[in-house]
Amino acid sequence: MTNSTPDLSCSNLVKDFTDFRAVDGISFDVPKGSFFSILGPSGCGKTTLLRMIAGFQSPTSGDLRIKGTSMIGVPPNKRPVSMVFQHLALFPTMNIGDNVGFGLRQRGVGKKEIGKRVDEALERVGLPGVAKRRVDQLSGGQRQRVAIARCMVLEPDVLLLDEPLGALDLKLREHMKVELKALQAAFDTTFVYITHDQSEALVMSDNIAVMNKGRFEQVGTPHEVYHAPQTAFVAGFVGDTNKLSAKVTATNGAMLSLVTDAGSEVQVSAPNAGLAVGQKAQIFLRPEAIDLLPIGTAQQPGSNASEGVVETVLFNGANSSVTVRDAAGGLISAALPQTGALANLKKGDRLITRWSAEQARCYAAQEQ
Repeated sequence: MTNSTPDLSCSNLVKDFTDFRAVDGISFDVPKGSFFSILGPSGCGKTTLLRMIAGFQSPTSGDLRIKGTSMIGVPPNKRPVSMVFQHLALFPTMNIGDNVGFGLRQRGVGKKEIGKRVDEALERVGLPGVAKRRVDQLSGGQRQRVAIARCMVLEPDVLLLDEPLGALDLKLREHMKVELKALQAAFDTTFVYITHDQSEALVMSDNIAVMNKGRFEQVGTPHEVYHAPQTAFVAGFVGDTNKLSAKVTATNGAMLSLVTDAGSEVQVSAPNAGLAVGQKAQIFLRPEAIDLLPIGTAQQPGSNASEGVVETVLFNGANSSVTVRDAAGGLISAALPQTGALANLKKGDRLITRWSAEQARCYAAQEQ
């Protein structure tokens, strides 16, 4: 076996239930020591996939290997994996040290060795000296780290995390995103993380698999899935976006001319869309790709500039946005910089929205 062997490898994995297919022919590799997230909406199959990796469910077909060894038929307690759940399942009647050492006791490890490894694990998650405390004496973030220490003390090849931040409040969740990534790097253990929260996946992951209806629509780095989505689903699910329905009116190489349902004429560069004149299309445009300019600003041809009226201003600090209704009656959301003349923008103000043909993504409209 070489060092290039993935820590986790799934080949054409399928899981059928009585009346539906939850996981539909998924194949992927997770390199050693990486942070791999599976991102998708509720019901897409991501938890079923994680449970198959953990051994709690058996695949209908396909193979699943950890460190090159097939796990088909191997029970959960014999697999070199540990799992952290959303509800951390710490034992309230045990102190922190006994919680962390629970798995080692199950394995018959000696008491002195358990104490040593528990102390080391708590030190590594930034909680030295808490072994004698009760679970209810710790904050939510501290309990999160105890749950990770309880897994890491078993030295798994792969740590599975099932939406572990879902029960935390917003501020703690933001803090734990950074902590989790730091812990993964410190332990140099492969993390497989499932979530429906795109921010979690984008911040923490080396690679993200975007899952929909039992399949992976795209696997790539956070930068790739955000800036170069391969499908309309990925474009609409990852990040904030304006979705415009339109019809192709002309093509010139990669450049498409379209008319939106609201009646606006736009141009989009879409070299791989394969769209022809008359076809219906979906255009996706990030709010931060839209420039907001004073009325009267000179425009270059083909710059997708339109005069409009501010409908709403949503203040959210650096994430503030503005909704503009254009001359054709269509609505578009743009990021609002908190600098210069735009800082005092208000409902009813007139301005120009502008975006370039290269900044939008265009796909054939999905059949309803």
